[in-house]
Amino acid sequence: MQLEGSCHCRKVRFTVDAAEPVPFMRCYCSVCRKTAGGGGYAINLGADTHSMKVTGKRHLGIYRARIAGDGGARAHTSEARRYFCVRCGSALWVWDPRWPELVHPHASAIDTPLPPPPANVHIMLGSKASWVKVEGSPGDPRFAGYPDMSLKEWHEAKGWGSPPDPRP
Repeated sequence: MQLEGSCHCRKVRFTVDAAEPVPFMRCYCSVCRKTAGGGGYAINLGADTHSMKVTGKRHLGIYRARIAGDGGARAHTSEARRYFCVRCGSALWVWDPRWPELVHPHASAIDTPLPPPPANVHIMLGSKASWVKVEGSPGDPRFAGYPDMSLKEWHEAKGWGSPPDPRP
């Protein structure tokens, strides 16, 4: 399914093909929460990097989070690049060179009507802010860290697949 997205001021616009466009995975990590998650989490989709087309690139900024070390490990800069509009501040997508074929647009930046999720998956609950209430169905999977399945594998296991494109 081709997705169209933009920032709030519309200076940055993009299209990208997503085989798994169902917005179901909520990430509660401190980076997502602080850069894109007003409700205490961000919802990222999975898409094909090579299909992405962007207009307004001069308005893009990139943020690479500083990750605190755990258990004596040294702090380091994240490999992931979080793209945002420097004019209005909208969080747009995340790209990580460790998985160069994938890009993760924020569901909040997508203008194309998305299918409602049949369920939600809650990840990175180990770093959830204390004020955030985890909403959803009682049967929603919940993970302290990352799940043991990829976004693609999760969709395949659920038989969700890509819905038909609603546009003519």
